[in-house]
Amino acid sequence: MEPWIVITIAAAFLQNLRSAVQKHLKSVMGTTGATFVRFGFGLPFALLFVGGLHFGAGYPLPSPNARFLGWATVGGLTQIAATFLLIHLFSFRNFAVGTAYSRTEPAQAALFGLLFLGEKATAGAIAAIAISVFGVMLISVAHIAFGWRALVTSVFTRNALVGLASGTLFGVSAVAYRGASLALAGPNFMMQAATTLAVVITLQTVLMLVWMLWREPGELPRIAAAWKLSLLTGAAGASASFGWFMAMTLQQAAVVKSLGQIEMLFTFAATVFFFRERINRLEVAGCLLIVGGILVLIATR
Repeated sequence: MEPWIVITIAAAFLQNLRSAVQKHLKSVMGTTGATFVRFGFGLPFALLFVGGLHFGAGYPLPSPNARFLGWATVGGLTQIAATFLLIHLFSFRNFAVGTAYSRTEPAQAALFGLLFLGEKATAGAIAAIAISVFGVMLISVAHIAFGWRALVTSVFTRNALVGLASGTLFGVSAVAYRGASLALAGPNFMMQAATTLAVVITLQTVLMLVWMLWREPGELPRIAAAWKLSLLTGAAGASASFGWFMAMTLQQAAVVKSLGQIEMLFTFAATVFFFRERINRLEVAGCLLIVGGILVLIATR
């Protein structure tokens, strides 16, 4: 099995853990605070990854260049905006539709990869992306009053547009991170990914901290009060991002993000086996489509 596949599955598992904690944080602090936690508390771990690879494994530090800094800046800014919009969705009464549209990220990443990096997805990859995205969208609307046909017709509702915008920005950030990591050109995919993560998350932390000090200083005490959960979020988030960055250094961002939809299967495994909750037919169908998309993706690599 190719390394990027194993790394992506691990990253998806860690992201599932981070998302679970981050949703809880939204109940004790605002959208900005819950967004900041992912970056600010992840920074020490990102620096630890670079330090471990440099001082522990002996890998030399890559030299940043203008192309790297440009891609890293684009990726960092679009991820902040995408995360903010995704967390903001939870404040909508019917946030499921918006969440479904945010899951179009792999399909949008394929488009942006072609536009910005000149990367062409194979027919098998396109089919796998389409199957898995449709499966995730089915799951997202499984517990609301209307089915997937109404999902298509709801594209111009406010929450759907917010979800689409979130998916677009996540797609851009994924492609930008691949561009940044590849721009370093060595010494290996691990150090390239770790350096990219460290630079990006430092930028994100500084920008968000300045914003909160200027516009939302009341968020800082709430973040401090929830420091234990925030630290867990940061650790899981930084570890997941390190995995995503490594995988996207080795493989196209759209392909990595498509396999990353396996995160939904982890969510349902916890739902069924730990919380003993039942899942309905749409959720089962969605899970099967995700599995089918993953199998198509792996079989056509």
